[in-house]
Amino acid sequence: MDAIDKDILNFIQREFPLEREPFEAIGREVGIAGDEVIRRIEALKRGRVIRQISAIFDTRVLGYQSTLVAARIPKETLAEGAKAVNSHPGVSHNYERNNDFNLWYTVAVPPDSRLGLEGTVDVLHSISGAEKTRILPTLKLFKIGVTLDMKEGATAKKEAPQYGEHDRQKADRNVGEEDKAAIRALQEDIPLTPRPFDLWGGQVGLSYEELLDRAHDLQERKIMRRFSAVLYHRKAGFRANAMGVWKVPDERIEEVGNTFAHYQAVSHCYQRPTYEDWPYSIFSMVHGRTVEECEAVLDAMGAETGLTERDSLYSTREYKKTRVRYFTPEMEAWERLYAGVLR
Repeated sequence: MDAIDKDILNFIQREFPLEREPFEAIGREVGIAGDEVIRRIEALKRGRVIRQISAIFDTRVLGYQSTLVAARIPKETLAEGAKAVNSHPGVSHNYERNNDFNLWYTVAVPPDSRLGLEGTVDVLHSISGAEKTRILPTLKLFKIGVTLDMKEGATAKKEAPQYGEHDRQKADRNVGEEDKAAIRALQEDIPLTPRPFDLWGGQVGLSYEELLDRAHDLQERKIMRRFSAVLYHRKAGFRANAMGVWKVPDERIEEVGNTFAHYQAVSHCYQRPTYEDWPYSIFSMVHGRTVEECEAVLDAMGAETGLTERDSLYSTREYKKTRVRYFTPEMEAWERLYAGVLR
């Protein structure tokens, strides 16, 4: 990657232009022609640096339930257990991490799920061969939004969070059929053609103007968090990701969560429930080029807040990373297949 590639990646991670000729708009920002932007993005996708460019929606605003899950699976059956977990279409992230709880995954279920969230996790616990499972839903969202700084890496610099609890609370949860039609198109990987929204609109029976109007409307209503690129972290040079987990007194959770959310290198910051065998209430994800880079950011966070009881959980293997696809039939089919597992 050269400097222009890095400029493109920094730009499209934050906000991909929602206009008829988006690659021309990116080109104006970085000083090259639109067709050259497409050529470079194609090369970055072939090199598995860019994973996907599409809309990112708030799962809960769409009526889905979701949670982070920590599981302990015997080491000798971990790969097989992870494969079983991956069979659920709502599992978007699944990692082995360096902890007694060695498998960490996120799962989402639709509003009409026959199993529900806890029932789904019960099935996943059973079919994965887990010895122990802990459900860790978000109690409060302080920040969500991954932006990997391709030039500076992970640093302790600050910026306002892109999306947090205030945005989620303000969101319009009345998602109609017209919204769903637009969501089905916008959640896919954008076509690398000069006028991609013309192509997408034609596929769902909308003009490009209508599709873009709906995209802007979904964003204004806080249903769509943003439209942007997601990278393959390791191929992009960010080979370490630390899930910093913190033991925080209840009376300081709001203060600490908001403080951590302002660190640019923190992509996710949540309050989650504690258990007798899991005392950590604040989760802060940091992506860095090295373990040392991640630890430097976490150390700065600890120094600012005076917190000392933390652990850093690093992923040692990625079993799955994708985006949840909304309002599609795959989850219903999975539930039909596994509905009798616990009977």
